[in-house]
Amino acid sequence: MRRALVAANWKMNGTKAKVTELLAAFKEGISTDNMDAAVFAPFVYLPMTEEGLSGTGIAWGGQCSYTAESGAFTGETSLAMLKEFGCQYVLVGHSERRTLFGETNEVVADKVAAALEQGVCPMLCIGETLEERESGITEKVVKEQIDAVIAKVGIEGLGKSVIAYEPVWAIGTGKTATPEQAQETHAYIRKMISEHDTNVAENIQILYGGSVKAASAKELFSQPDIDGGLVGGASLIAEEFVAICAAAG
Repeated sequence: MRRALVAANWKMNGTKAKVTELLAAFKEGISTDNMDAAVFAPFVYLPMTEEGLSGTGIAWGGQCSYTAESGAFTGETSLAMLKEFGCQYVLVGHSERRTLFGETNEVVADKVAAALEQGVCPMLCIGETLEERESGITEKVVKEQIDAVIAKVGIEGLGKSVIAYEPVWAIGTGKTATPEQAQETHAYIRKMISEHDTNVAENIQILYGGSVKAASAKELFSQPDIDGGLVGGASLIAEEFVAICAAAG
């Protein structure tokens, strides 16, 4: 039986005061008895996140990483650095990294491989743009994104990851795929993975990302192939994120 996982992606948001407030609220309000939770904080707030969540069941991770262990890569962060601050997860291939920073399927696959080599669980983000959805190629797009990772790390490597399906048209727009739309794509992803390995398909967590809010969470999470959510804007509102986690538990 797959456990639900709800992850907060704070993106490039936060202040010391805001992070302190959010972490205290999460620590007080989120129970991981029946679900998993994680926080993806900006790099500069990872020490505060480690301190604020230590002793809880809530995990934390980095929003991005580079493939090299160290070196002359100004502005980048290595997986070894993330591990020093207790990160169990790292986001890989978020749509903003793909669209704003030009990360290709191959670059994303390399980052998944590097995370697995370092023992950090990659949360692989996949999804289609509005143009791609309207062109009827959603399944083609997500298949290509996943196939690139399988080609690099094998189906076993994919099985050590988490997948977050995030329709790009529903991120930060206030639009959310209907539960039926989301379930349809999640079911396709699981079916496509099952063609490689049924055990991996059955056990891998597939999250939905795309303007998840407390009001929509319960219905989304009740779908058979949706195992939780990757939450953006709502994770910056303590009561919203706590309520979303409760809907998964």
